[in-house]
Amino acid sequence: MDTNRVIIFDTTLRDGEQSPGASMNLEEKVRIALALEEMGVDVIEAGFPIASNGDFEAVEAVAKVVKTSTICGLARATKGDIDRCAEAIRPAASGRIHTFLSTSPLHMKYKLQMEPEKVLEKVRESVAYARKLTDNVEWSAEDGSRTEHDFLCRCVEAAIDAGATTINIPDTVGYAIPEEYAALIAMLFNRVPNMDKAIISVHCHNDLGLAVANSLAAVGKGARQVECTINGLGERAGNAAMEEIVMALRTRPDLMPYRTGIKTEAITRASRLVSTITGFVVQPNKAIVGKNAFAHESGIHQDGVLKHAQTYEIMTPESVGLHRSSLVMGKHSGRAAFKAKLKELGYDLGDNAVEDAFNRFKDLADRKKDVFDEDIVALVDDAVVRGNDRVKLVSLEVLCGTKHQPPSATLELSIDGETKGVHATGDGPVDATFNAIKALFPHEAKLQLYQVSAVTQGTDAQAEVTVRLEECGKSVNGQGAETDTLVASAKAYVNALNKLLVKREKSAPDALSA
Repeated sequence: MDTNRVIIFDTTLRDGEQSPGASMNLEEKVRIALALEEMGVDVIEAGFPIASNGDFEAVEAVAKVVKTSTICGLARATKGDIDRCAEAIRPAASGRIHTFLSTSPLHMKYKLQMEPEKVLEKVRESVAYARKLTDNVEWSAEDGSRTEHDFLCRCVEAAIDAGATTINIPDTVGYAIPEEYAALIAMLFNRVPNMDKAIISVHCHNDLGLAVANSLAAVGKGARQVECTINGLGERAGNAAMEEIVMALRTRPDLMPYRTGIKTEAITRASRLVSTITGFVVQPNKAIVGKNAFAHESGIHQDGVLKHAQTYEIMTPESVGLHRSSLVMGKHSGRAAFKAKLKELGYDLGDNAVEDAFNRFKDLADRKKDVFDEDIVALVDDAVVRGNDRVKLVSLEVLCGTKHQPPSATLELSIDGETKGVHATGDGPVDATFNAIKALFPHEAKLQLYQVSAVTQGTDAQAEVTVRLEECGKSVNGQGAETDTLVASAKAYVNALNKLLVKREKSAPDALSA
């Protein structure tokens, strides 16, 4: 075994989806899983099978199509959860059951309402049961970073004795700092007698902005699995960002002589895919995958980069799959050039999908003089998020301005295959459009966010709109892109509604109790 090899465990489909506003249907989860497999991700945590029938079906579907990555499902420390998880991962070429139990005094007293000895017994029992169903079992000490060291050592030793092959020590609430977390990992290696029989894993949250730093500090002390997500997606402030972990290890082998199996050139494409499907826009100054990550506005920086890239760039854009292309597409560009551009941008579409994308590209080129890479990414991804929608935009006509008061919208939607139309008014054109959607598809969801950004520069740029809807404590993000901002707004709202229909079917399992 290569002692310097770090296993990348991606939980975008499980912990990432728990991020408020994020929601993915089965087809979207499969699409992301295949992208993760292509990247070389070692373990894909595909969901929480007991949470809902939809979660179970998604984990099972991912297990059927992914061949080279290990497919993992999450389970509480109960036979029902573990059985459901084992059933979901059964089709996988390589499967893993990931079971967990809280071990901190705070969680045991108030969340579990269990005494420490009872928790220890439950650890042995649940891991032993899971091991009967698969030889690949991971056990997590929830809130591990706030667990008393003596008790944590006892639980880890018991889990390994019961058959766990991976031991995860999560910083569940993002409370740890690097030195403290590194010392915790070192302590386990020093004090747990059977620690050599399992791999130590780390799962860090970003509440203090230290998830990546904590993860890397733990690797330095012997952790050999890092649990992370694309774009750092996850509950509250998110998880450790996979792209940051991987590129930090690749960029600083002098201080961190560890390697992963990730094909880093696929990072940008995976980031865009996750952003599009979840509706979470990547902040421009996000490390590695942000729009400004390789942009230089300062004259001093520009001059230095032109003379020698490494003066201000510690990695190349190409190393993460970002290509600076001089080929600008236009209305005279043909199918061959368009297909070449799609391949360059990392898309591998079937013939029908290419033809559909090409037709929409030609429509866009008629309205926009120059079509840049970002336009094509937005155009293709906009179709991706609408692939299996129950509600689809058919047509929209809006009247507004100083001579049209109140503003009005005439809208047609296809709902489960049936086209319906309506005329509505509002305080403004966007309000009128959204009122028309509510009239055709009644719902009680509240609009929490409406955000417009331009895909490229210029007055003919495509507008990218993000909408967040909230219903009964569940929130979802929707996205839409179009040169017409109102059409993009309608697409984003409808996309959010479709995600809400998926979210309604999901429920978070209760905390394990005695």
